[in-house]
Parts: sequence; C-alpha cells; structure tokens
Amino acid sequence: MTQDKKFSQVLDLSKKILAEYDLCDNCLGRLFAKKLHLTSNKLLGKKIHKKLKIQNKKCHICKNAFDTVHFYLEKMQSASSQYQYKTFLVGAKLKPSVLDRDDHIRSQFKLKGIDAVKTSITREIAKQYSKKIHKKPVQQDQDLTITVDFKTESCEVHSKSLCLSGRYVKPVRDVPQKQKPCQNCLGKGCVTCNHHGMAEFDSVEGMICKYIFEKFGAVQAKITWIGGEDTTSLVSGKGRPFFAKITNPKKRKVTIPKTVISNKIKIHNLKQIAKIPQGPIPFRSKAVLQITTEGQITPESIAKLDELNNNTVAIYEKSGKRSEKKIHSVSYVINSPNSFTLKMSLDGGIPLKHFVSGDDVFPNVSDLMSNKSKLEQFDFDEVSTR
Repeated sequence: MTQDKKFSQVLDLSKKILAEYDLCDNCLGRLFAKKLHLTSNKLLGKKIHKKLKIQNKKCHICKNAFDTVHFYLEKMQSASSQYQYKTFLVGAKLKPSVLDRDDHIRSQFKLKGIDAVKTSITREIAKQYSKKIHKKPVQQDQDLTITVDFKTESCEVHSKSLCLSGRYVKPVRDVPQKQKPCQNCLGKGCVTCNHHGMAEFDSVEGMICKYIFEKFGAVQAKITWIGGEDTTSLVSGKGRPFFAKITNPKKRKVTIPKTVISNKIKIHNLKQIAKIPQGPIPFRSKAVLQITTEGQITPESIAKLDELNNNTVAIYEKSGKRSEKKIHSVSYVINSPNSFTLKMSLDGGIPLKHFVSGDDVFPNVSDLMSNKSKLEQFDFDEVSTR
C-alpha cells in the first residue's frame, strides 16, 4: 500500500475520531505515526487537522498536557541543579483519568501497536530537556532519574547509587564498629537526624558515613562489613576491608586522598567500584587474643593448643547448622599463671569468644587446655580477602 493510500485511510479514521473527541496535535498524531513510519507526532497531528480543516480545542485525552512541557522543564532543571550527571531518564505520573481516556479511544477505534500517552509525554519531555541541558537521555543505567508529577505539578530527582570499597584502621579503643540508629526513625531517616538514619557519628560506621556524606553530597549509605570487632578491639596493619553503597549522591566524581583521617579512624584506598560483591566474602584475619583462665596454666596444657595449627574447627549455630573454618597458624606466650596471649591466623567467621570459652565451637581453647578460659580482649593485625 502506498503512503498516499495509507494517509487517506488515516484521514478517514481521524475524521470519525475528531467527530466525537477533540484531540491535540500530539495525541492525534500519536495514533497514526507508527503506521505512517513518522517520528513527529505533533507534525502529523497538525497536518491531519489542517487537511480536515478542524481546529483542536482542549484535548480530550491529555487536557493539553503537552502545552505545559516548558513549565516542567524549568522545574526539572531547578531540581537537578545540584547533581552531577551525564545521562538521565524521565518518568511521569499522570492522573488515572488521562490513562483511562487514552485506553478508551484506542479500544473504541481498534487502534493497536501505538505508544501510550504516558510514553509520548515522557519522550517529548526528555527530548526537549536534552536540548536544553545538552545531556543524553537513556532508557537504562542512567545517572539521574527525573520524575514529573502532573497530578501535583512537581518533580522528583533521584541519582543512581554509587559503590565504594576501602579499608579502615582503628588505632584507639572504645570505638564501636556499628552506629546506633536514630531513635526517632530507627534508621529510616527523618528531620531529627537530617535524614541520615543516624543522629551521631561516634562509631567506625558513623565516621565513614560522615566523610561519605560530606564528600558525595549524600544523606544515606549502607556499609557491608568484612568481619567485625569489639568496641575495645584495635584494627591495625592495612586495615579491615569494607564496602559502601551510597544512596542518591549529588556528586559522582570526587577526588579522594589515599588516606583519610576521620576523627578516631583512618580510611585507606577509598575508591569507586562497579558493584559490591554478592554473597559471603571469604577472608582471613591475624588476631591477637588476651585470655584468662580459672586454673593455673602449665606448659603441658598450653602446648595442647598446637593441635589447632593448620586444623579446622566446627561451629554449631542455634538453628543446628554446622560449618567448618580453618585455623592456619597459632602461637602463644604465657603472661601470668592465669593469663596468656594467643596469636592466630584464621578464616573469617569464627566467633572468637565462643572459641575460647568452648560454647558451640569444637575443638576450642577451654577443652584443649582442660581449663575454663575467657577472652578478655582481642585485636586484629591484618584482615585480607582471598
């Protein structure tokens, strides 16, 4: 069928539609643009109106929403002005009645394979916004998502999350690893905590997050830990690895020093990565344990700990699940009749307090020495991923 024949058929059907409904150039052209292999809905609609000598008034479908595009372009530019981004995606929220009227006309006149009104509006906004700001609209993996709400005449902006990896060194004691959530919102984010989910920054997590918030212009971040330590533990050497996912960052490209001193901790090699590894991350630690015993320590009893060298221990959870972890090396020094220092290189995931006391870990220090033992303090010299 020739293009002229197709256009003639479009005119006949358009005349029937316009006899019942007023449609704007964009909505009318959208109904037939794909059939005629044309890209501009507006130009086609204008041509049809002109050929039929029919002037459109208020569009039955969109209520002339396309005439408000420039109004929303200004709102979009204002809302996104603080964000760094190269690519963007536009979304739209329309009144349900707009979608219903569009569906009704397409069904009534058996129009298939055409774009919905929502698709047409978002595409038009994205095209004009791209010209205005000289950035690229994309359909996936966008830096910025801008949602235009025609119901409330507003616009929301959300940027793609960023992922970081780094290490921290904790050279002082009495610093907890994890931060207590804001008591008002329980970590969700509220006005009281400036939407951070945490009201204070006196932990390793809090100090890392505070630096991230200031550097990337973000308000929330989720830390993935590679193991953990007590409040009283030190973390030395190259530090403990961690990952961070930053929610809705305003800045995407920042310069980070190789070492960052954030209050009581040091952060090393903080850098952006493509994504955080999924699932458990195997790691190995070098730990220094300070242990006390109920009975006196003898050379014969402490020598029993040599059996742990290059051996595995079984860990039993309350659920009944059993797992095995390896201890790669051990060494020890007696400090007093009832205390000693135990140095170990071991797989991550061994609960050290239970390993010493003998609770649900076999073999363990208390059983091997036949002397009830207690872990008083433990530090980490090195934590490495495999």
